[in-house]
Amino acid sequence: MIRFEGVAKTYPGQARPAVAGIDLTVAEGATLALIGPSGCGKSTLLRMVNRLVDPDAGRVLVGGEDVAGLDPVALRRRIGYVLQGVGLFPHRSVAQNVATVPGLLGWPKRRIRERVDAMLDLVGLEPAAYRDRRPDELSGGQRQRVGVARALAADPAVLLMDEPFGAVDPLGRVRLQAEIGEILGRLGKTVLLVTHDLDEAVRLGDRVALMRDGRLVQDAAPADLLARPADAFVEEFVGADRWLRRLALIPATAARSPEKATDDAPRLPGGASLKDALGLLLAGGSERVGLATEGSVTLTSLRAAAVAPTRDSP
Repeated sequence: MIRFEGVAKTYPGQARPAVAGIDLTVAEGATLALIGPSGCGKSTLLRMVNRLVDPDAGRVLVGGEDVAGLDPVALRRRIGYVLQGVGLFPHRSVAQNVATVPGLLGWPKRRIRERVDAMLDLVGLEPAAYRDRRPDELSGGQRQRVGVARALAADPAVLLMDEPFGAVDPLGRVRLQAEIGEILGRLGKTVLLVTHDLDEAVRLGDRVALMRDGRLVQDAAPADLLARPADAFVEEFVGADRWLRRLALIPATAARSPEKATDDAPRLPGGASLKDALGLLLAGGSERVGLATEGSVTLTSLRAAAVAPTRDSP
């Protein structure tokens, strides 16, 4: 759905290119997380998609079309955009903010009203309670939800998210990531996400692309990035605790042992990860914890599942 072909960009007065010959694809309906140190070029790459930045060389294709040949205004109206700090219009109500693009597209008023309420419902904001509020009456997390609702209002196939949760407090950020990630997965949107937060990248991305000095260093599934860093830079970037991060991506059922846990053993809830299983094993001092379905998890079975390739895990 989104394809970068040899794209490069050097800003005036800069000796080093911001982006240097990137080839990268975001599959239709998938989320690709772009991550890397500050100044690595990830936001520049994202802004090439909706022509806020034009490349000096190479092509950016959306749905097979070279965006260089498209009208920038028309292009931006068919691509959702969520950024840090949200960028809501402070003088407009929540409903008016969400209705921005449908209004520009000339939708009938009744259709706009129905769509606004549907989008607020989608992001967990009761329409009757929030549609007439102003942005300064909302918390950071609520403003971010409105920003997502606005980006999705015209039902774009492509969504760009540039540090979307950076202004939300840490506890609210984790919850919001989970909820928005579930919504985007359910809607089947093609998402390009820029973040500096590795946990956010591996939690939300179907793939993670790590950049350094304008170049692509590694593009991999999150579990593969953590298990098999491409070089010393990637290994340092993902950190010494990368194996613990990886456990959170693998379902506890991947470590299923056929033996039953005892009746008094701790039990994992449905949807638990290997990280959840390890925590329960350590906290309870148990040799075995029960799964929500049949079987159990032990430290031995967990260790085996943790080092196995994710694609082969049950």
